[in-house]
Amino acid sequence: MQDILTHWPQVVSAYLVYLVAVMSPGPATMAIASTSLGQGRRHGLVMASGIFCGSMTWAAAASLGLAAVLSHYAEALFVLRVLGGCYLLYLAWRAFRSAASNTDQMRTQRTPERLRTTFLKGYAIHVTNPKAIFAWLAIITIGLPAHATPAAVALIVGGCLATGLTVFMAYALLFSTPRALAIYTSARRTIDGVLGTLFAFAGVKLLIMR
Repeated sequence: MQDILTHWPQVVSAYLVYLVAVMSPGPATMAIASTSLGQGRRHGLVMASGIFCGSMTWAAAASLGLAAVLSHYAEALFVLRVLGGCYLLYLAWRAFRSAASNTDQMRTQRTPERLRTTFLKGYAIHVTNPKAIFAWLAIITIGLPAHATPAAVALIVGGCLATGLTVFMAYALLFSTPRALAIYTSARRTIDGVLGTLFAFAGVKLLIMR
């Protein structure tokens, strides 16, 4: 407890860094928005859950010192970048195809997407994004002193994960409201086009980043 109180300013700084990171527009936010708008609240919440579990994976990895492993196995990070970039480009293609169609293909398809598939897609989006591990490494570095106690680690990681879960679920609820769905219905092709552009930009950026 004394260790936590002594380094409380660093703990607050870590929380602020994570809050900015999790609320900034990115692939995770766009995936939650597009899923909630296209497939409804239930699928949006499941997508948010998958993304949150991806965040948990990187949080555990950062806490256990995965940075040291990645420094010796840079190929693993390269593979993650390629997989993540290609998947984002696939999402961009789907969004562009929907924008080019006169009908909402997501809502008129005969067989709704399985919840398990939606969850795995959300997990894949976050766990293949190397920027997520860099964010968590920054949080751990800023918020934890050398030789931090397990209680300090739990406070940082637990608090940030609780914040992430709240934000992800809030996005799913927000974009699945009747008002949001009405806006999406009236401007579906434009919104899908914008989402496709953002997904494509994020995918290309992930592929070419060094």
